[in-house]
Amino acid sequence: MGSKRTVHVVGTGTIGEPLIGLLLHLQQDLSVDEITFHKHSPRIEDRPKIKSLIRRGAKLAVEADRMTDFEKIGLQPAYAREAALEQASVVVECTTDGLALQHKDDWYTNLPETKGFIAQGSEFGFGKMYAYGINDDTLVTGDDRFLQVVSCNTHNLAVLINTLALHGEAADNLIEGRFVCMRRASDISQEKSFIPAPDVGKHKDSQFGTHHARDAWHLFQTLGHDLNLFSSAIKLNTQYMHSIWFNLRVQRPVTKDDILEKLQANPYVALTAKTMSSPIFSFGRDHGYFGRLLNQTVVSEPTVTVRDGHEITGFCFTPQDGNSLLSSTAATAWLLDPDNYQERIQIMQTFLFDEI
Repeated sequence: MGSKRTVHVVGTGTIGEPLIGLLLHLQQDLSVDEITFHKHSPRIEDRPKIKSLIRRGAKLAVEADRMTDFEKIGLQPAYAREAALEQASVVVECTTDGLALQHKDDWYTNLPETKGFIAQGSEFGFGKMYAYGINDDTLVTGDDRFLQVVSCNTHNLAVLINTLALHGEAADNLIEGRFVCMRRASDISQEKSFIPAPDVGKHKDSQFGTHHARDAWHLFQTLGHDLNLFSSAIKLNTQYMHSIWFNLRVQRPVTKDDILEKLQANPYVALTAKTMSSPIFSFGRDHGYFGRLLNQTVVSEPTVTVRDGHEITGFCFTPQDGNSLLSSTAATAWLLDPDNYQERIQIMQTFLFDEI
């Protein structure tokens, strides 16, 4: 692999495409020599975004037996997949449907020189759960080569739990956390999966309900916490943002002012006077990084209430995969430079908002 520092992104979907763009934007700050990315299928409808990424400096990698197919639609690959992986310092998986776990077995275990591999929230079992600003202190250089960035809604649960129940408190301060994740049907970039009406989710896990609470439990378990969490999910026929109803019962009494102060003090939390997702989404489109909010949550201030001093309830919104982009970039920076990664990603603070 030599001294060349290369980051390789696998997939160009709702996380992969903006992540490649973000890494290109931060390439100098991260001291990365080259950004490469893997595209599996030569689809004409994907050609404009692939051309744009190449024009901005990213290098396309494809399967060796598909190079001619890509050339036929006017895309010139720079690498075959094997060559791109062998030279990569860090690999970021942005595929879905369990492909990352398959790639781990088929591709990554044979790359001992690579500093590390990162997968996204749906790939349970890929590696240590990670969310930037939550469990950075648990990362161990050399041991944690496989990291799983938790899903965007799990980021939201985690930052609420950390900010409102655990920050400055012992873990037993959280008696229980209950969440209802109201998920958008599909991203505006996706052509499928939109639904005609609300679709309630099954509680597949008797202890945690849905994977959101399960993954949040595993995330905090890396810190030695055993939290009482449960989540439900419903998919709504909207393309804007996920929204979450949260209910946290705590041991130490708090007031609404206490809660708002805690939220305001966390740089990864944005507060808003808005109660509808569309103007928040529109704010991100107009002012966010390439239309995305990188905050971990947007809390609707008018909905926050405290009952009997121990029960915190409210609604918040989950930025469309923006928090996953923040953590994926932080994880990449940590794998490249574990001793000074925080300094390398300081520029990302400019993409965070206190108020929306």
